[in-house]
Amino acid sequence: MEAASGNQRGKRAAGQLGEDIACRYLEGLGHTILARNWRSSHLEIDIVTADREGSIRFVEVKTRIEPVALAPEEQVNATKRRRLANAALAYLNDPKAPKPLAGNGESFFDIVSVVLGGGRQEVDYFPAAWIPMYV
Repeated sequence: MEAASGNQRGKRAAGQLGEDIACRYLEGLGHTILARNWRSSHLEIDIVTADREGSIRFVEVKTRIEPVALAPEEQVNATKRRRLANAALAYLNDPKAPKPLAGNGESFFDIVSVVLGGGRQEVDYFPAAWIPMYV
C-alpha cells in the first residue's frame, strides 16, 4: 500500500512540475495565466489563459516520465474532451472566474504535452487541439 501511495505522490509531483513548465512556456508565447487547476464540482481545468488576441484558452496538460509508450497528447480521449468542454462552460458561466479584460470572445481547447527524463524536458504545444461538439 505504501508503494502505491508513494507512486501517487510521484505522479502528483510530476503533474505539478509539468503544469509549471506549461505555464512558463505559454507565458513565453505571450499568454496571460488566468487560472490554474480551476474546479467546479467534479470538473477541472488544468490551465486557463488569455492569448495575445484576448481569446480564452482552456489547456489540458499531460505530463509523462520517459520512457513513454504513447504520446501524452494522444491520451486526451473523447471522454476527457467532453469533461473539459463541460468544465469550460461552467468556467465561462461563473461570474467569479477570471476572464480576459479585452478580446475577441473566442475560446479554444489546447493541449500541452510535457515529457520529463534524462535531466531534460520536452514540451509540445497543440493549440486548438479539438473543437467540442455540444449536443
